[in-house]
Amino acid sequence: MRGAGDEMEVPMMNTTPLSSATLDALQHHNPELALPGYDRNKLKAGIAHIGVGNFHRVHQAAYIDQCLHMPGHEEWAIVGIGLGDSEQAQAKAAAFAEQDGLYTVTETGSDGSANARVIGAMIDYLHAPADPEAVLERLSDPAIRIVTLTITEGGYNINEANGEFRLTAPDVAAELAGGTPRTAFAYIVESLRRRRASGVGGYTVVSCDNLRHNGDTARLAVLSYAQAVDDELADWIAAEVTFPNSMVDRIAPGIPAEQAEALNSASGVNDQLPALAEPYTQWVIEDRFSAGRPDLAAAGVELLDDVTQHEAIKGRMLNASHMMLAYPGLLLGYRTVPEAMADEELHTLLHNFMEHDAMPLLDVPEGVVLDDYKNSVLERFNNPAIADQLTRVAHDGAAKIPVFYTATVKAMLSRGFNCRRVAFLLACFRLYLNGLDARGNRYEVNEPRLSNADWSLVRNGPPSAILDISAFRGLKLTQHARMVTTYNSVWMAITRSGVRATLQSLVK
Repeated sequence: MRGAGDEMEVPMMNTTPLSSATLDALQHHNPELALPGYDRNKLKAGIAHIGVGNFHRVHQAAYIDQCLHMPGHEEWAIVGIGLGDSEQAQAKAAAFAEQDGLYTVTETGSDGSANARVIGAMIDYLHAPADPEAVLERLSDPAIRIVTLTITEGGYNINEANGEFRLTAPDVAAELAGGTPRTAFAYIVESLRRRRASGVGGYTVVSCDNLRHNGDTARLAVLSYAQAVDDELADWIAAEVTFPNSMVDRIAPGIPAEQAEALNSASGVNDQLPALAEPYTQWVIEDRFSAGRPDLAAAGVELLDDVTQHEAIKGRMLNASHMMLAYPGLLLGYRTVPEAMADEELHTLLHNFMEHDAMPLLDVPEGVVLDDYKNSVLERFNNPAIADQLTRVAHDGAAKIPVFYTATVKAMLSRGFNCRRVAFLLACFRLYLNGLDARGNRYEVNEPRLSNADWSLVRNGPPSAILDISAFRGLKLTQHARMVTTYNSVWMAITRSGVRATLQSLVK
């Protein structure tokens, strides 16, 4: 599961500051702290990663860190690239500079066990708004052979209604009119234009976001952008650049300041950007790399010809269940995933959704037992040490719900399945937009994909108007009378009796 990319400033404590110069002192202070066992001075960046949030730092970077411990991998370190220019993004860039790209990851199990590790895979970090040319120069460097992305599900700028890349989006339109690069696609396409002009080959673009066919989505976005620049360049990219699909999985919650302080106190490291993760991690990727790759399999990555079935299982069971939990959980007054999972009725809702709605519609790859996967998801969500915020899971639901529910909902409607649980999710999403729970407490609502027209439709239209917001039109929910009728029935039940009573009726 993707984690938040937001980090909070950590107050100074009686711990050792983190940098290349202090690694020996850190080991002396805490002999159990795992440190990089390779010479970072000999490393060279062969991978550029755009979007260095919590998930990347505990997932892909951790796999690459393992690769760097193997002989002959000195040219596969990471250069991180940040596109945001908020105060927080600037603070992150400064922190990475002070810490020489180092940071800690603490793996915490449901039994309370915890193991801290310093990750040394990222040897440089570029803040794109501060120096766009430095980013373009690095991406144009022949040493860079893989560019990876975690830019969120909504960051690919795809119109869910027609499946096309939105060339009219404000940032994209400004770039194509000659403005400074702002998006990942501007940097990728311009760097590839320069590589072509100088006779350097392409690189592999790897999306590590939670999307169906994420490599295909990245390819669509890059080629659409390139075609708007130069058709011949687009043809060259199509021939020289590969976009393997991948499935990524690890829960990495955001870290509030008080939790960061506790992590640092336990590790003995004064880390401005500590990360927390569950022990579970998985990365399945198509073995299509146009310019070479590290020995990912030796680090535990599964290399396959096709990841479709794996990504479907993860997206339609784990990610969809996360969404199914987040909206009613918030409305009932819970704020973290483990708190909501302790609610027996919400736990049953997720169990029933996976068993009756998702699992019967999935193709299962060899070696995977869906019942075991379902139980694993429920167990992972219950981990009290990974107190993932429900608001983080819920945010940008207009982008996430189509990603994780489209295939399931279309199959359910075509096969005549009972859609009450999905209708309950959508009704709770509509109610969630009010930002107020059943106890009268407010929470943050962050829905950047909802346009002014969408907000007007939700606020002024009938309750079922949520089914026709722009992000959901690709689902074509309003064309299914049974779906509309079921939604209206669930909405009336919530209006009449409340979320709790409606939930109880669903899990009887």
